[in-house]
Amino acid sequence: MDGVGKEGEGKEKREEKVKDISLKDLSRKQEEFAKARDWEQYHTPRNLLLAMVGEVGELSEIFQWRGEVLKGLPNWEETDKEHLGEELSDVLLYLIRLADICGIDLGEAANKKIVKNAIKYPLPKGV
Repeated sequence: MDGVGKEGEGKEKREEKVKDISLKDLSRKQEEFAKARDWEQYHTPRNLLLAMVGEVGELSEIFQWRGEVLKGLPNWEETDKEHLGEELSDVLLYLIRLADICGIDLGEAANKKIVKNAIKYPLPKGV
């Protein structure tokens, strides 16, 4: 194979790895990041929650004044989509860190919540 083919294969594998990253992987990376910078002292539940709320505000600003937005964001510029991805990631990372600091297994809690919601909101009869 030529160099171009190998590069393309490597890129596909990197993209696949990113798609398959787990909450535990993100949690571990967040913990390492905070430890390396001696930020753990600041990562209290309150501080993390307030930081996450700030990021939700930044996320909200992206949608502000746009009206309804179509699924898949077909009319958005790539730079706008990239910015959205960054803000969504900020919220996710703070949420994962908050859950960790509080001793909550976020994946397990989310799965339990899905089961509770299925019981609370059963399918209509005949479906």
